[in-house]
Order: sequence, then structure tokens, then C-alpha cells
Amino acid sequence: MDTVIRVIGLGNVLVGDDAFGPWVIHALESLWTFPPGVSLEDLGTPGLDLLPYLTDTATVILADTVRADGSAGELRRYDKAQILANPLQPRVSPHDPGLKDALLSLELEERGPREVILVGAIPGPARYDVGLSPAVRAAVEPAARLVVAELERLGARPQPRERAVLGTPWWDLEV
Repeated sequence: MDTVIRVIGLGNVLVGDDAFGPWVIHALESLWTFPPGVSLEDLGTPGLDLLPYLTDTATVILADTVRADGSAGELRRYDKAQILANPLQPRVSPHDPGLKDALLSLELEERGPREVILVGAIPGPARYDVGLSPAVRAAVEPAARLVVAELERLGARPQPRERAVLGTPWWDLEV
């Protein structure tokens, strides 16, 4: 097993605040370098195709929007037990990541990650447009720092990039 820790961004970059996960991955790649054994991946909206990214990996850290009480841009941290404790929700679109479904399937096979951490932001109202709302955009770097803190706790300390700048990702560029 080459990858011990997988950091995954989930979300659709064409649906406003749903792009939070990909933005967090963009921030991490722009601002830090990572030791061997840590991979960063923007998976978009994988649905049940999430399974291979969770299989036989020791730790998975996800960034995504979350349904929770609070204001847009507020961050939440959930661990595997908290994710699995919530009742299964019906999948109402192919976008739904099916995280709990995937984790439960892998638990049966005893091939799931030992540790799962979800760093989530509460989104604003849904809209079909490119670009994060100001509140969720302001949460991107704090969320990236939470991911870095989790990696440090796990002994996989990222290094800040020299002259790091968080630029605009390809999907948010004006044409």
C-alpha cells in the first residue's frame, strides 16, 4: 500500500458552493507540499465510484459541503463514527457522494479506512453557477489548515511552499 493517507475533495465546480471540496484541494496543492504516502485528489461527484478511493487506505480526509444547522461558510469536522451514526439518506441525485454507503460496504469486506475525517462547510443556497459565495470562499483556507492539522496529527507534516499564492483554479477563470 503506497498511499497511507488520501485527501479527497468532493463537489461539483459548476454548482456554486458545491465546489468547496475541489477548492480545498486547490488550496492545499497551491500552499503546501506533501510527504510520500499522502495523495490529494479532486474527485468531483463520484457517487458510488468513491469506493476505490476508500479501499485499502489507512486514513481518508474528505472536504465537502455538509448539511448542518448554521450559517453558510461555517466549518464542521466529523469522524468516521459520527458519519456512520447518521441514518442513511436516500440518494436523490447522481451527485450524492454516497460516503456512508461506501464506508458500510467496505466495513463488510474489512477493506475500509481505519480513520475517516470529513471537513465540511455549510453551503449557501444552491445555485447553478461557477464560483463560491463569499462566505464559503472565506472558509476555504481555514478548511485547508484543518486538513493540514489533521495530517500533522497523523505524522504526515506538509511543508509550506515558498512564495505560495492561492490563485484561481481553472474552473473559476473568466473566459
